[in-house]
Amino acid sequence: MAAQALALLREVSRLEAPLEELRALHSVLQTVPLSELREQAAELRLGPLFSLLNENHREQTTLCVSILERLLQAVEPVHVARNLGADLQRGLTHPNDSVKILTLSQVGRIVENSEAVTEILNNAELLKQIVYCIGGDNLSVAKAAIKSLSRISLTQAGLEALFESNLLDDVKRVMKTNDVVRYRVYELIVEISSVSPESLTYCTTSGLVTQLLRELTGEDVLVRATCIEMVTSLAYTHHGRQYLAQEGVIDQISNIIVGADSDPFSSFYLPGTRFECLLMKIGYQAKNASTELKIRCLDAISSIFYIPPEQQTDDLLRMTESWFSSLSRDPLELFRGISNQPFPELHCAALKVFTAIANQPWAQKLMFNSPGFVEYVMDRSVEHDKASKDAKYELVKALANSKTIAEIFGNPNYLRLRTYLSEGPYYVKPISTTAVEGAE
Repeated sequence: MAAQALALLREVSRLEAPLEELRALHSVLQTVPLSELREQAAELRLGPLFSLLNENHREQTTLCVSILERLLQAVEPVHVARNLGADLQRGLTHPNDSVKILTLSQVGRIVENSEAVTEILNNAELLKQIVYCIGGDNLSVAKAAIKSLSRISLTQAGLEALFESNLLDDVKRVMKTNDVVRYRVYELIVEISSVSPESLTYCTTSGLVTQLLRELTGEDVLVRATCIEMVTSLAYTHHGRQYLAQEGVIDQISNIIVGADSDPFSSFYLPGTRFECLLMKIGYQAKNASTELKIRCLDAISSIFYIPPEQQTDDLLRMTESWFSSLSRDPLELFRGISNQPFPELHCAALKVFTAIANQPWAQKLMFNSPGFVEYVMDRSVEHDKASKDAKYELVKALANSKTIAEIFGNPNYLRLRTYLSEGPYYVKPISTTAVEGAE
């Protein structure tokens, strides 16, 4: 079958209007295993197929795209980069989006290959066309272009190609297309910035990160909401959070939270009333659902309420305290009750909730003022399996390492926590025995 496909491919390249031959080739390729095509890769002459894309014939273009998608899978990315660069370049400017998507899929293969990617980095015009694909109307085309450029930027050479050449001017030119395209570029910049401190430095030096941050205070509420989402993505990384803190962005977002009550559009970009209803439903399910769903709810609560110490601000702490109170009438007792159920998975999941909030002063006050809670934390007899002992130890560690715990729990309890911590998760208090004379 591979021989038949090669014969048809040669026939297509010989004719001016090979529509019937294209149909036949398309049909044959559906039955030829990819392994057979790879064996014949050296014989595949794909240039004529790319040339046929240039003609304004809808069925012919559709057939050529489908045929090329199949045949290109049999060709190594290095070969595509070295021998079909001009064809790829023309494909990125083709009026048919399916041709652009085909071309960008090949670019995607090339940038994943450490040997082939060099060919693209040396092709300034091809890089330029990839950038301009971000500004097109088709979202799939734009996403594929963003993915390729993000992958290119994983290398030092890629960062230099994007940020230390005329390509940066093309990026800024594309941004001016409209608001949607501008935020596509911001998406690319945030993706690159999130990779490493060095990548972030390249992006900040370009001025594009600063431009994004300025939009936090814009008049357009939808733009502001999108901006907050982008900044949040950057904050997922440690170096990103450090940068945002240094630039005062975290304080700026805190001020937005504080002023939310006076902003009629704050529901667009801040969790509001609806979110508190959602928390109430999660709290209800954590108490009444099946065991599996209870665990999922508890894990979600842990993720929502954990704030690393270096990110805690008065505003964020007030917000998490307010959210916690939305979970149920008495959330602390709710989770304590769940932790007392005879299921280790539930017990550990409930302890994770306590651990998530253990470094927040409002939660420490709740714990201290809840009758018997401190004793519950210190009591090693409650946990019987390794996972539960580990989970309890993480809770004790989170409390003991908090800067506010001694003041809130008092020094005696703080010292008890430190003792528990130093003894480790599996400590068993020795039982003293008295020898009786004459006993066997």
